[in-house]
Amino acid sequence: MSTRRHLGILTAAVLAAASLTACGGSGDDAGGSGKTLTYWASNQGASLEADKSILQPELDKFEKQTGIKVNLEVVPWSDLLNRLLAAATSGQGPDVVNIGNTWSASLQATGALVEFDDATLQAVGGKDRFVPAALAAAGAPGKPPAAVPLYSLAYALYYNKKAFADAGITAPPTTWEQLAEYGKKLTTGGKWGLAIEGANPNENAHHAFAFGQQYGGEWFDSSGKPTFDTPQNVSAVKRYVDFMATDKITNPSNAEYAQNQSVSDFANGKAAMLLWQAAGSNLKTQNMAADAYGIAPVPFLASPPAGGKKVNSMVAGINMAIFKHTKNKDASLSFVKFMTSDEEQTLLNKTYGSLPAVKTVGTDPAFSAPEQKVLQETLSTTAAPLPQVPDESTFETLVGTAIKELFADAASGRPVTEESVKKKLSDAQQKMR
Repeated sequence: MSTRRHLGILTAAVLAAASLTACGGSGDDAGGSGKTLTYWASNQGASLEADKSILQPELDKFEKQTGIKVNLEVVPWSDLLNRLLAAATSGQGPDVVNIGNTWSASLQATGALVEFDDATLQAVGGKDRFVPAALAAAGAPGKPPAAVPLYSLAYALYYNKKAFADAGITAPPTTWEQLAEYGKKLTTGGKWGLAIEGANPNENAHHAFAFGQQYGGEWFDSSGKPTFDTPQNVSAVKRYVDFMATDKITNPSNAEYAQNQSVSDFANGKAAMLLWQAAGSNLKTQNMAADAYGIAPVPFLASPPAGGKKVNSMVAGINMAIFKHTKNKDASLSFVKFMTSDEEQTLLNKTYGSLPAVKTVGTDPAFSAPEQKVLQETLSTTAAPLPQVPDESTFETLVGTAIKELFADAASGRPVTEESVKKKLSDAQQKMR
């Protein structure tokens, strides 16, 4: 697939975001002292402000060490992809960025990112420094990575211990059928069984992928052609939306929930279960005690169909990338090396509850807590990478939006049927073409 065609598919998103990309690249002064970088960080904490308070001291530390100042902007997930695409096409924007690792191949296809060939990787510590599975989700197969991993993540099931005990439930569900059954017991007195972010396209697409794997579906064939509306994918999406539409264990208001709102419901006792990536730090920020909830692997189907895979999460994570338009490549590489150093990997991943992307700090006791053990086990055994194809980011947008519309139907009392799910997925697939 040509880069031009890939960008053409995303023209509407880029135009919508172009007005947001106002800041230009940093100055081109030579040497370390006096340089200034612009860094777009993705929202990892409970709020943009929380991320600023976490990251700014580290950026100040980097400036003190190197003389390189870093201007920080934390970008919400709802804006991040569009702003990255606008920066890629305009040649104007930050020097260094965070990207969701699932977007790596899509952004690499624009040609706008610095590729980390062996020499470039050596400048940030070398290829062997990084966890292989994390580095594998940093670009298209067969090409040098377009980024390096920063935080490693996976999905887990979080459950409210008191709510479970009050309902007579003694252990977390291991199957979706159990989750629906338990959810019905937990949906009472104005409280709900499961919190979902129905208006969050990325979140929807991530669950669609994992459910699709369990039903034996694929979202692209071996040539990169979209296969959205297969019977397996239809069943997978319907299973997810049915938590609201049929099982009625999810509050209809969740159809309008976007970034972090489902976490807030769980933290505040409005929902007893949550599917999330490393939620612990977010829950702590919202004053939910660590001993108030348990963490378990994401469930599987009780009786998977032929071809169903034992996958319950995508290989999730955050990568750091450098735009080719930067006038400070060496300073940008120094910053990437700093952020992936042992000290920063330990500090930042402890703070966010994620896992280090480098091999040298994985044995720190902080990464042996119950939450991190579940995440590590999932990443090691039952997680699979989203398709590393140029159209992956478009898949997340289109399929995630189709599911958002299905949740809106469910919230409004309109039936969600196999036919209506297939139509939404067929429409999304048609837009890909």
